[in-house]
Amino acid sequence: MSTPRLSVDGARDCFAMNRRLFLAGVAVAGILPPPAIAAAQPDVRVEKAGRAGTFRSVADALAAAPSDPAKPWHIAIGPGIWEEKLRITRPHVTLSGAGRDRTILTYSIAAGMKRPDKGNWGTYGSSAVTVEAPDFTATRLSIRNDFDYVANTLRPDGINGAQAVALALGPGADRSVLRDVAIIGHQDSLYLRAGRTLVADSLIAGSVDFIFGGAAALIRHCEIRSRRRPGDGVQGFVSAPSTHQAQSVGFVFRNCRLTREQGLPDGSVYLGRPWRAGGNMDLLGASAFIDCWMDAHIHPDGWTSMGYARNGARAQLTPEEARLFEFGSQGPGSGSASRSRRLLSTADLATFDTSNIWGDWQPA
Repeated sequence: MSTPRLSVDGARDCFAMNRRLFLAGVAVAGILPPPAIAAAQPDVRVEKAGRAGTFRSVADALAAAPSDPAKPWHIAIGPGIWEEKLRITRPHVTLSGAGRDRTILTYSIAAGMKRPDKGNWGTYGSSAVTVEAPDFTATRLSIRNDFDYVANTLRPDGINGAQAVALALGPGADRSVLRDVAIIGHQDSLYLRAGRTLVADSLIAGSVDFIFGGAAALIRHCEIRSRRRPGDGVQGFVSAPSTHQAQSVGFVFRNCRLTREQGLPDGSVYLGRPWRAGGNMDLLGASAFIDCWMDAHIHPDGWTSMGYARNGARAQLTPEEARLFEFGSQGPGSGSASRSRRLLSTADLATFDTSNIWGDWQPA
């Protein structure tokens, strides 16, 4: 068995090559116009009371944005539960609320449920809020998918396809900023599918693969809360990165707290597993937890494998093959170095600088 030190050294060589490839891609992205700065004061307000000069729905406020896509559009959303399935395709949109526990954007839908055209929604289509444009900001609000995952699991006739995304940052999304938000679901809560993202001072809650996708994301000073689901044994997986192998950095969790709902057993949740979506061999998941506190629900092995289909057969992508690492883990869920739980050295941390995550973009 190779030592953790050797496995990390080998990974560093891979990181060095991938960094050059990724930064070349960032140089191409640099030809895009610089992001506009959102206005400090909202352009419009959405309120339940429907007073003069306000909108009664978030969708109506989005539809009222000026035709010039370079103009920032800041929507202040008042207290209340806003049950709307939202799709944001315009750049420079800011959604600000009255507080995480006061402004709640929600929808209840799952991948296996039927669309109006009788097809299934699918994982991406299940999102309560979908963003497909650059320079999106959300602050002081909650985004939830309230599909009843637990009840569906307990029903003998429950739907097959319980993925229920709260927020999806999809094709076209880039330079997204989420501050002081709560993103809550069960399976597949936060889909970081594309672009570059900062998530700061926020709560992300779920059970199975609840932070997943191929984006380059810094998740900083957040609570990462694992939720209990029916059954014994493995209760969930925090992250499921599907990072392209040419991209040096995927998900970086820094100074986060990994907590759990009451009753979630010790050792029942993995830090993550590498997702090779669609059997795409170019995907080599990258996720790192740096200076994070972990409760005892984290499995001693840290990471585990994930299956994928390849030429009609099933295969496994293992943690040793992927890019899954830790540094400075603390708390009862932290573990010692092993073949699956690879610990970075101080010198390795340069790989996870924001310049490698975001290139020339530095969010304010």
